[in-house]
Amino acid sequence: MAKGKSWLRTLIELLEVFFNSSQKSQRGRTWHQHVVPYEEGWAVRREGNKRITSKHRKQSTAIRKAKSVARKYKADVIIHRANGGIRDRISYDD
Repeated sequence: MAKGKSWLRTLIELLEVFFNSSQKSQRGRTWHQHVVPYEEGWAVRREGNKRITSKHRKQSTAIRKAKSVARKYKADVIIHRANGGIRDRISYDD
């Protein structure tokens, strides 16, 4: 019975450490910019936002816009393919 209690106590302590460390690592919202397919073209969307920042006919134009915002806030640009998968990631975190 003593072994059962110590095993349970160890498990509880591990869970407490895990939850406490995960709460400390939450940084809030980021400024990462996603270039995503949108209607008949492409859009730039801030990570975590439902609304788009801007929409463009060409992916290259959307990438240029996303890069300018990411540079300003030292964030990343995540470029998606037409099917939604991630194609590339550019980091401006100095």
